[in-house]
Amino acid sequence: MPTNRRSFIKYASLAAAGNAAGLRPFGLLNSMAQTTTDYKALVCVFMFGGNDGNNTLIQFDTKGYANYSTIRGPLAIPQAQLLQLNGSATNFALNPNLPDVQALFNNKNAALVTNVGTLMQPTTRAQYLAGSLVPTNLFSHVDQQNEWQNAAQSSATESGWAGRIADLISGQYNLGAKIPMITSVAGDTLFCNGTSSTPVSVSPGNLGGATCSEGTTECAAQQETAQALLSFSSGLSLIQADNSITTNAYAYALTLADAVQSVTPLQTVFPANNSLASQLKQIAQIIQVRAALGVSRQIFFASLGNFDTHADQLPLQSALLATLSPAIAAFYAATQELGVQNNVTTFTMSDFSRTFQPNSNTGSDHAWGSHHMVVGGAVKGGQMYGTFPDLALGGPDDSGSNGRWVPSTASVQYAATLAQWFGVSAAQMPSIFPNIGAFSSGNLGFV
Repeated sequence: MPTNRRSFIKYASLAAAGNAAGLRPFGLLNSMAQTTTDYKALVCVFMFGGNDGNNTLIQFDTKGYANYSTIRGPLAIPQAQLLQLNGSATNFALNPNLPDVQALFNNKNAALVTNVGTLMQPTTRAQYLAGSLVPTNLFSHVDQQNEWQNAAQSSATESGWAGRIADLISGQYNLGAKIPMITSVAGDTLFCNGTSSTPVSVSPGNLGGATCSEGTTECAAQQETAQALLSFSSGLSLIQADNSITTNAYAYALTLADAVQSVTPLQTVFPANNSLASQLKQIAQIIQVRAALGVSRQIFFASLGNFDTHADQLPLQSALLATLSPAIAAFYAATQELGVQNNVTTFTMSDFSRTFQPNSNTGSDHAWGSHHMVVGGAVKGGQMYGTFPDLALGGPDDSGSNGRWVPSTASVQYAATLAQWFGVSAAQMPSIFPNIGAFSSGNLGFV
């Protein structure tokens, strides 16, 4: 189904639709929220623009840091400012703007997966230079965003891997649910799109969605007209289908709004003036009313943008990571408050990393393999997974000569690991991840 039709779901509600659809009351259902069993949720945080993994996870040992400092030049962060990791990762440190992530990692509630990127098959530098099969349009924002989200390694694929999961297992886990399995708090996105399933998209802090700025009489008239149009049978299948989608959208939005309003607000404090925190707070509120919604599996999509740091990277990335870190920590704290920290796994994705060698504008350019964070009580935390690249320009892991690391772990392996934890069976994996068989392992073991 085209994205523009899915967008009918975004920000939609009609106050009058709820009672007619039998969506109230929620008080009794929400009183049973903590009794739900076998609940699991995946929460994707997409960092649009290509987060620089090289300044997210940094070698901390004397030799490794010296190499980093020499090559990164004006982009090198002073060693004294870095946040050293504990346990088996003491030779590595995080960006100084990730103190909450450091705490989660050191407390074994977060893991780091290194040098992950889009791949068709295991690929070395030599194979890449020899013209080995690789995903389409490497280093292109749009294509790589799509390929991370659809796990098909071609931006032409119109469904996302979350959407395909919903296609296959919604009936198994969410039979009779009042909302779709997938909710986006960051607008329409390929990641959420299925072939037979449809996501719901909501505006953080405004589950009621669309608003009317005119007076009461005018708003009531608009709602009455909208409802009349939706109930009109046109006889044209395409228009009628859109009417049905829009009607469902109103019902979904009202269902969410009513459910959230019927429970005691979360006590966890989320950072103010933080766009990602607002999104994650909304997700936490929806998870809080999972029993009322009749779901035992949910997937959420949130995002943070502007990671395309071709110039002035240090202040720009610092501000973005300083937004990311407390938001993720607050969300984890909210899952603890709800008693579902072992049932909710949050993970990052991004277009790609940035070149290890800086450009002339104190920035960095589009690259390939990057490092990602996975957070949750079920995560086998305090560890690094995958193979950290050899940080040598033109070296064994460089696709060229300026530090575009050939991924040692495929994004499809990363996604498949999360999907298996979520409840996707081995038999269902090839339908969701068509090229997972090209890799020796479909489970990286971090959750």
